[in-house]
Amino acid sequence: MQAARRLGYRPNAMARSLASRRSRTVGVVLDDLANPFFAEIAGGVEQLASKVGYQLLLGAGGRQAGRERATLATLLEYRVEGIILVSPRIPSRELAAAAAEVPLVIVGRGVRGIDADCVLINERHGVELVLDHLTQLGHSDIAHVDGGSAPGGPQRRAAYLRGMRARRLAGRACVIPGDFTEDAGVAAARRLLAHDRLPTAVFAANDMVAAGLLSGLDRAGVDVPGDVSIVGYDNTNISHLAHVSLTTVDQPRTEMGAMALGLLLERLEDHRAPTVRLVEPTLVVRATSGPPRAAARPPVPAKPEGRPAP
Repeated sequence: MQAARRLGYRPNAMARSLASRRSRTVGVVLDDLANPFFAEIAGGVEQLASKVGYQLLLGAGGRQAGRERATLATLLEYRVEGIILVSPRIPSRELAAAAAEVPLVIVGRGVRGIDADCVLINERHGVELVLDHLTQLGHSDIAHVDGGSAPGGPQRRAAYLRGMRARRLAGRACVIPGDFTEDAGVAAARRLLAHDRLPTAVFAANDMVAAGLLSGLDRAGVDVPGDVSIVGYDNTNISHLAHVSLTTVDQPRTEMGAMALGLLLERLEDHRAPTVRLVEPTLVVRATSGPPRAAARPPVPAKPEGRPAP
């Protein structure tokens, strides 16, 4: 041991894992490192991993199925004991092939016919919380900027349309195509401002979209929540910022990450049937939502002279 310390010797973890057939390493594939939602889930995985003596190998797909596929292949080559995929975009058949090699836990996307555990948010309930909040404030012109085809996007869009119909507001439903990025929110603000009148409230597919909406509307002189209320989804750290103070649906990201690793560790110890854990969201009300003004549909404010259009 003295010689090892003097020489700066470090054990070869790869060789050790080959000898013991246990690497005590878990792979985590995130959809988008630019979105704090994914970093906060990874934080929950890491907190539990450090307590139980596991190491993490992190990778990201950059919102592209091809990069995600390559990252997954690399983790399999490193002989990790299991893999957690957060909002994966690759087809189900590829997930099934990976699950045949190592235990998988999929967060944020429901899959069928695959030997993998899932951690899901109750999307329908989360959207109902948004619509209940806005209609109780007096809103009926509620638009939705959706998340495109990425996991969570179609589910929130469908729940929004279902909820508007249930409230007899189907004729006022408006879906603006987008994705889960701040740029999509800025583009949605531009589309809204191109119309003669604004909706009184907008439900954004996530907090990044909501941040883009806030930026685009602010540049045009639109008051939030006076002219338009904004509600996001995720309750990431950007929603807490004092200058944002976003009303949003809370997904307990840290708890979901720990839950995912817990399921993976259970699967490693006991080859049981796949399990689905459904997490119930809550609504956090902050400064971006309020009752509509007396005019049910306020006109779009004129753009200040000399200021570029958003």
